[in-house]
Amino acid sequence: KKKEPKKENTKAIISGEDTSMEEVTVDTNFLQLTLDIPEKPLFRDDDGGLVIPQEPLVTVMKKFDGISFSDAINKSGIAQRKRYRLLELPPYLILHLARFKTNNYSREKNPTIVAFPVKNLDLGSYTFPKNGKKQPPSEADVRSMNVKELQALLKEFGRPDIAASAIEKSDLVEATVDFVCKSLPDLLADKYDLVANITHDSPADVGREGKHDPLQEGSYKCFVHHNATNQWYEIQDLHVQETMPQLIGVSESYLLIFERKSAQHVDFSKYISEGVSR
Repeated sequence: KKKEPKKENTKAIISGEDTSMEEVTVDTNFLQLTLDIPEKPLFRDDDGGLVIPQEPLVTVMKKFDGISFSDAINKSGIAQRKRYRLLELPPYLILHLARFKTNNYSREKNPTIVAFPVKNLDLGSYTFPKNGKKQPPSEADVRSMNVKELQALLKEFGRPDIAASAIEKSDLVEATVDFVCKSLPDLLADKYDLVANITHDSPADVGREGKHDPLQEGSYKCFVHHNATNQWYEIQDLHVQETMPQLIGVSESYLLIFERKSAQHVDFSKYISEGVSR
């Protein structure tokens, strides 16, 4: 049994059914989400080349839609059906695409390409918070709040620094309105941007029907986003080169690392009265 980090707040809910039709619900922490890639046959084009099938990430993510069931065998050897619901999402999300499968005779690789967006991956339809999803207050609601209510609102959404930087109530109101209207909707929308991924490249027929060991034949590459320059880099051993984000979303990805879209930094200078320094 894996030991989960104690500070991890991300949760999933699992409903299992055994042969006695007993249903059990369990809350558990996770470090990464493992996604099963559907098996698809390979075809050859008119020139004899292999056509590698593709599958969109939204289809693979159905495992966590709270509706779809997955077959599994528990430790006692009893067949179960499980379904998963995400209760909370972390600042950084790791998706593991299960490309490799080992049986008694060989190790196989599924070469299907999982296409995914590099920016604005929306997981809102896969989250089911126990207390419901938070909705940001309207601008009118914010302007009607007193100082204590504004401070409590900012603290609730992890931005007490906004209240600490404002001098007058009018400055606090405008800064809070700016945060609530411009940044908070994205923060609550469960949207993610890719920051890195690892791919495993090998000929499409390697690892199919026992043709060689895909881990021996293939090679790993890492793609990393440099935030300061908004540039993507392809890294393999000591070789580093620039690459285009369009190529990353259709690569043979094995591990995806996404960063949750955080609140924008508010420029407080435009809300501070003239002649007042801070």
